[in-house]
This record gives sequence, structure tokens and C-alpha cells, in this order.
Amino acid sequence: MDMLLNPLNRRHRLRHDIPVVPGAFPLVGHLPAVVCDLPRLLWRAERTLGSHFWLDFGPAGHLMTSLDPDALALLRHKDVSSALIEDIAPELFGGTLVAQDGIAHRQARDAIQAALLPKGLTQAGIGELFAPVIRARVQAWRDRGDVTILRETGDLMLKLIFSLMGIPAQDLPGWHRKYRQLLQLIVAPPVDLPGLPLRRGRAARDWIDARLREFVRAAREHASRTGLINDMVSAFDRSDDALSDDVLVANIRLLLLGGHDTTASTMAWMVIELARQPGLWDALVEEAQRVGAVPTRHADLAQCPVAEALFRETLRVHPATPLLVRRALRELRLGQQRIPAGTDLCIPLLHFSTSALLHEAPDQFRLARWLQRTEPIRPVDMLQFGTGPHVCMGYHLAWLELVQFCIALALTMHEAGVRPRLLSGVEKGRRYYPTAHPSMTIRIGFS
Repeated sequence: MDMLLNPLNRRHRLRHDIPVVPGAFPLVGHLPAVVCDLPRLLWRAERTLGSHFWLDFGPAGHLMTSLDPDALALLRHKDVSSALIEDIAPELFGGTLVAQDGIAHRQARDAIQAALLPKGLTQAGIGELFAPVIRARVQAWRDRGDVTILRETGDLMLKLIFSLMGIPAQDLPGWHRKYRQLLQLIVAPPVDLPGLPLRRGRAARDWIDARLREFVRAAREHASRTGLINDMVSAFDRSDDALSDDVLVANIRLLLLGGHDTTASTMAWMVIELARQPGLWDALVEEAQRVGAVPTRHADLAQCPVAEALFRETLRVHPATPLLVRRALRELRLGQQRIPAGTDLCIPLLHFSTSALLHEAPDQFRLARWLQRTEPIRPVDMLQFGTGPHVCMGYHLAWLELVQFCIALALTMHEAGVRPRLLSGVEKGRRYYPTAHPSMTIRIGFS
């Protein structure tokens, strides 16, 4: 941790009577520690400064970070806005529903939401579409013997989301590379020079948007085709207040990003946990053999409690979206702390997702906490993919995909008499921001 903080900036300062975490670097602030070791940074700040402190996110500015349990309630507060999301990365989030409030948010959400709920997914036969694709990919892993897991899950998830959208699955590695460059817009310094993150991110966005406009045009020319893009184009064109193609393209771009990046990270962590905990693998194989086939409908998922528990516990321990940001529109009270109007807020979901206040033995990876659960799933247990107080729009889709993946992986590998095994270390190379994922170099063997 000390290597990730500036040794020349250790002076204690206050900002609006709230302490500033020492150790920020010029231009990039605390980003090295946020990206590489967010859990320890939050732990150290809480231990030395208390539940409220400022972190410097470099190009995104200073965010008042709160570890107070009441901070989660801010996500539903009428005087807290999502507009900060667009301000941090306007070229990535501009015009998208995650950065909007009120009527604009509801309009964009209503044009997308129905197709991603369990009823819409079942009617569209998405489970039947996905099952053979997932099975073929894990069979290829088995035949190869070992894989670089995050790269493989990223390509698989991109192929699945393309099939859902009705987009031809061509040049998947190229799309995956462009989206990784696109994410750099969140942390890019405002310097537009060749080779720097801002220039690469803008070029990636333009490349993606140009192709999405082609898909939108094709959807209008062939309205009878199936796929989420056709459904979205039709819904947007029917809306009372016509939404521009710029808004449509921005939201499709966001869905593609969320639909493969965060889900791929969760899928990779699931395989890693299965590889380093043999008891989990044995329990999953037993369930998969009992079920006998990859489930294709949400109604079938109840038959797979172990796979569901693995999905939820992985999401809890390794949240794909570890930080949520908001802006206070009016003065607020948070615990004993006064929050001035206009304050930019950071709500570290990673902290709450692994907090002893919300979970027994939070540092332990336990399927039993879900298998033995009697109360309903809480909102805090379903926020790890999204950026709002509501369930992420793709949550039900990810739930289906990842349970399907678990059963397919267990059936395929068990048939060959092999199981996943870690071939490299796990902790080195982890990233927590702008989205969280395991190291790109982790390899999993099947033997």
C-alpha cells in the first residue's frame, strides 16, 4: 500500500470539515491505490480518519467517501443525483440512462427493460439460445486443457450478448479490445495526444458507435428480425417523446459494456473459486448431475440452488462495480456528518458487500449463507452489476447466464473426469476500478 501512496503528501488536511486521505499524487490523486488495492485503502482510511473522508480520483475530482451504513440509503434519496456519472466520463456515459434522473431515466429504461426481465427473456427463448453456445465454449476449454480465464470469459460473454442483441458475432477479440480502451475514458487525464488514454478511448467509442449505427439502420430496414436491438429500436421509435439515435446508440453501447465486462469478471471469479475450493466443485458437480442438463428458463433456476448460491456469493465477495458515485443536490445529514449541497459522493459498495454489519463472517466464502437463507434477497445483494438504487437491468440476464454456465462447466468437465485447478497466483494483478476484475494473466487448468 505504501508504494501506491505519495510519500511527499502526508499532511493531514480538512475539506468542508471532513478529513482528506493523505498520499495523493499530482494529476492522478489516489487512483493508483484505488485501482490496485481499494480494500486496504478503505480499511486504512477508516482506521485513521473515521467513516467519512475525501478521496482524490484524479480526473474525476475529489469524492466524499462514506462508510456509514446509512450511505446506501442515499441511492434512493430524492435530493441525490446520478448526473455525476456523466460528469466523470461524459464521452462514455453521456446520454445513457445510468447518468440520468427522473423522466429522462424512465423513458430510456422503459424502452429497454421489458426484454431483460424473466418473462421477456423466456418469451424470446434466450436460455435456449445461450445453452449450446456456453456448452461449446466450455468443451473447447476442456479440450485445450488450460485457459487464461478472464480473456476467455470476456470473449464468451461478448458472444452471448451479441447473440442476444442480434449482432453477427464477428471479430469478438476486436470488440473486446475496443471496450477495454473505452473504459479508459473513466480514468483518462484530460490530455488529448496520440497514444494517451483519452485519444484511445475516444477512438474506441467512435469505432463502436459507427458499427452500432449500422446495426440500428439494419434493424429499421429488417423490422421482422429478432434480437434486443430490434426490440429497442422499435420501442424507441414508438416512444411518445421521440428519443434521438444518439441516445439509442449510447444506451446500446452501455448495455454491451455492462453485458460482457462485469459478467465476465464474475464468471472468471466463479471459476477461480471453484478451482481453489475443491468442496465447492464437488457440491456443484453433484447438483449438475442431479439436474442433468443446462437450465434454459428462469423457472428452472430454482432446481440449481448451489449454482445460484455460487453466483450470489461470488458477486458479494468480488463485486463487479465496487464504487457508486452520486451528487448531493441539497444539504444532507449522514449519521452525524453534514454534507454540503453540491458535494460529490462515493459509496463504496465493496465495503458494504463485505461488511460484518451486513454479513456474518464476511471474509469467508460461504455458500451456506444463501442456501440456508430464509429472508428475501436485499437490494444491497443485487447492486453489484449496476449503478442505481434499482436492480441492474441486466441482473436477471446475468443470473440466468451464470447459473447456465455453472451447470454446463460441471457437466462438461465431470464427463471427462477433470476439474478446474489454479495454475497461477490470484492476488497479484487484481483491479478494482473503473470496474473490478481478477488479473488478466490468471490461468486455469482442467485436469
